[in-house]
Amino acid sequence: MKSIIATTLAVGFGAVALATVSLAQSSSPLVNGEWLEKNLNDPKVRVVEVSVEPGIYERGHIPGAQNVVWHTDLVDTVKRDIASKEKFQELTRKLGVDQDTTVVLYGDNNNWFAAWGAWVFDVYGVKNVKLLDGGRKKWEADKRPLDTRNASVQPGKLTVFEPNQKLRARLADIRAASDSKNATIVDIRSADEYSGKIFAPPGSQELTVRAGHVPGALNVPWGRAVSEDGTFKSADELKKLYAAAGIDGSKPIIVYCRIGERSSHTWFLLSKILGYDVKNYDGSWTEYGNAVGVPVVNVAGTVWSGK
Repeated sequence: MKSIIATTLAVGFGAVALATVSLAQSSSPLVNGEWLEKNLNDPKVRVVEVSVEPGIYERGHIPGAQNVVWHTDLVDTVKRDIASKEKFQELTRKLGVDQDTTVVLYGDNNNWFAAWGAWVFDVYGVKNVKLLDGGRKKWEADKRPLDTRNASVQPGKLTVFEPNQKLRARLADIRAASDSKNATIVDIRSADEYSGKIFAPPGSQELTVRAGHVPGALNVPWGRAVSEDGTFKSADELKKLYAAAGIDGSKPIIVYCRIGERSSHTWFLLSKILGYDVKNYDGSWTEYGNAVGVPVVNVAGTVWSGK
């Protein structure tokens, strides 16, 4: 009898533990590979890949994942803008997203473009959107399954909201914040980009005629927020990291990078993990560094030579 009771209790405690893990995943802005692999067949879960390398999805993706191309599906291809409300709603319905769907985004390149996707989803008020912590890098490193078949899903019925402008900064917003100091501006690029030593990372096509950073911007490179395997550091570690740089959430925050994708990664952790009030300046340095009549800080003194 004691053995039966002990077994029953063990099973019960095990179920509670699993339920706790499940609850923790459901309330977190992140999911891990173990949770996602167990929930791939859940009809209430939609997995979406947002990568930048051409053909990477076709060579193998998380089973059931659907492909979203960030530079066509998530942006206006004529204006430099995010996808319109109508275009984005069409996309979410094509992906099979309903009001009660959990959307899990992941991608290559450190989840930068998946984070951009999470930001656009949030701008349009889509709830329960999460990032796969570590993205493709960790999923593949853990030798989890990949598939080459295209997923087939029933169209969704989600109706998206008008864009939430509180999540997006424009050039005028960052100029006002720089002058008034009423918001903390965070440049998440590398130290060499911030100082003006280089205009952009090697091989980048989106360039500017000036190097440097926005006056008053603090520099916390995005890579300091992640571990070696690409997963985010713990919330406590992140809070200490940003507090040491003078960022504690006491003032609104504006983040920027070069074209808005790396800053989306930092926007995600500051807003979703730490709960701070954050806007993403998606125009970023390719807008600011090419704008006429705005000041820059260029410690390195690098001057554009036209080449």
